[in-house]
Amino acid sequence: MTQRIAGVDEAGRGPLAGPVVVAAVILDPQRPIAGLNDSKKLSAKRREHLAEQIKQHAMSLSIIEVSAETIDQLNILQATLQGMAQAVAALDHVPDRVRVDGNQRPPIAGEVETWVGGDALDEAISAASILAKVHRDQWMAALHQTYPGYGFDRHKGYPTAEHLNALARLGPCPAHRLTFKPVTRALEARQSEP
Repeated sequence: MTQRIAGVDEAGRGPLAGPVVVAAVILDPQRPIAGLNDSKKLSAKRREHLAEQIKQHAMSLSIIEVSAETIDQLNILQATLQGMAQAVAALDHVPDRVRVDGNQRPPIAGEVETWVGGDALDEAISAASILAKVHRDQWMAALHQTYPGYGFDRHKGYPTAEHLNALARLGPCPAHRLTFKPVTRALEARQSEP
């Protein structure tokens, strides 16, 4: 019997706003998906196309959002590891082995492998990377509708010059991670204004 291997990856550890999104995917060996790769190496259009293919052909998948509030409570690493454990637990099938992108082992029972650069080396991790990135980008585009002044649809919450300028001008919104230094500084600057 073929082993069920779950690939796990996240999107959104570095941004100043929004959730970190974690995906877990068990691919179906009978239904291969061509073109899987590290989500950062694919165009947005290609990622979206592949995300649909993954949703149609994967044996099992799950997508977990870990909120900015949880990130502030736990720290980004612990929030990400917790999200990875939740994503694996939410799969319809129990995997025989879990492959995680990176060098940190989440609190998951059973056989877990950490793969540095795994999103470019393992198809299941690539699939998880694509699902997480597409889901997070859509989440940030929706956030832009609620808070249009920050440019979330363009920079996705990363600390670009545009985002930092908006943060200084508007202060943080409820989706910002208050423990991240640029957000903390913007908040302190606004509180010290007369």
